Amino acid sequence: MNGEELAGPAGPKLVRLLYFLGAGYLLNLFRFSVICVASINKWRDLQRKSMVLQQQQQQQQQQNQENPANALK
Repeated sequence: MNGEELAGPAGPKLVRLLYFLGAGYLLNLFRFSVICVASINKWRDLQRKSMVLQQQQQQQQQQNQENPANALK
């Protein structure tokens, strides 16, 4: 009896190997998708903050145009 007879036929080994490789691929795909989602959320947050800042600057400019005395302070 050699090791091959004790371990069984090659078919289940190949299936286990393919399953293992597939699980690793799915894990990497999941990690990549988490990184992408985090990056997209960060980008949206930066855009939102930029828009809020622009709106505040526009409001301040409008207030300064309406009342020039406040602009000198």
